Amino acid sequence: MALDDPHARPSEPPEDDEPPFEGDEVLPCGRLLSRVWEQARDTPPATDPHIVSCAHCREAVEELAPVNTAARALRAEGTAGLHALAHRVMTVVRAELRPGRPLPLADPDTDLRIAEHTAAKVLRQAADTVPGARAASCRLAPEGEGTDVRVTMTLAAALDRPLPDRVRQVRRSVLHSAGQDLGLAVTAVDITVIDVLEPEPPPGPGLPPGGSAR
Repeated sequence: MALDDPHARPSEPPEDDEPPFEGDEVLPCGRLLSRVWEQARDTPPATDPHIVSCAHCREAVEELAPVNTAARALRAEGTAGLHALAHRVMTVVRAELRPGRPLPLADPDTDLRIAEHTAAKVLRQAADTVPGARAASCRLAPEGEGTDVRVTMTLAAALDRPLPDRVRQVRRSVLHSAGQDLGLAVTAVDITVIDVLEPEPPPGPGLPPGGSAR
């Protein structure tokens, strides 16, 4: 079995017609990493004498193998996969931008209503006032035949304090805003934590929490 000679000089790489794009890497042999990727992606490495004889290019080809596999899988999905992804994204966008159903306020005699989208925006802001909490989505739905409303919210929260305590604080803030700011009769606030936030760094010397030097 033949062994690679570490002192063997690989065949000279062909000169590139185009200059490297910003961020491209030039291998020690002088060949652009992007060119090695293109050749490894489109043709077997054995057909290029330089790649066969160059340890630097062979190592780059081996490291790029997972990237090539992922690229082939994406190409195999075709436009149908891209259309499905775009459809999912637009579904989320439309859900956040739609006005939503009109929700009755707590006083049945006034017959006043507020759009779900508007109420959800206010309640997300109320949740965000709790340190270490950020509201993601908020949905409101009528409960029964009267003016009762149920809130369903997803949340990202830091873990620098017990999670149940922070969720209870968010629920209190949302309930207070719903009643005082909007006049909604919210019967329940269902909260699901879907992500973790990094805790805020401690304030510097002489600065209050959340303060900054001027």
